[in-house]
Amino acid sequence: MELPVARLIDEAVLPTRAHAGDAGLDLYASEEARVGPGERLSVGTGIAVEIPDGFAGQVLPRSGLARKHGIALVNSPGLIDSGYRGEIRVLLLNTDPAETFRVAVGDRIAQLMISPVALAEPVTVEAVGDSPRGDGGFGSSGR
Repeated sequence: MELPVARLIDEAVLPTRAHAGDAGLDLYASEEARVGPGERLSVGTGIAVEIPDGFAGQVLPRSGLARKHGIALVNSPGLIDSGYRGEIRVLLLNTDPAETFRVAVGDRIAQLMISPVALAEPVTVEAVGDSPRGDGGFGSSGR
């Protein structure tokens, strides 16, 4: 499957896979940024993608940034619908209590995963069917 990608600015880097078969495509910063301790910031990638109908993009964190620098994504995963054609921006959150995180142009800041979606249509019913789990929610597995 091909993913059409447009560079919106000259500095933009096309998404890449670190290894053949990786699910995620690395997303690169197209602008410098500083994210102070406890701060969040939107960082541009300088690209737009054309996600095919029946698919969606998910912007996911990079585990190395989380482990080494405490960098998370505010809205992880970030959802990109197939009809969106604007710039992909990444909402970084610095969870480190003391260190400012610096982003340089060309740094890998997140991953993009393209997945098929089921376009379910909600319908009103009197009640939903029973299941072995029932209405057991948070903490219901006892772990």
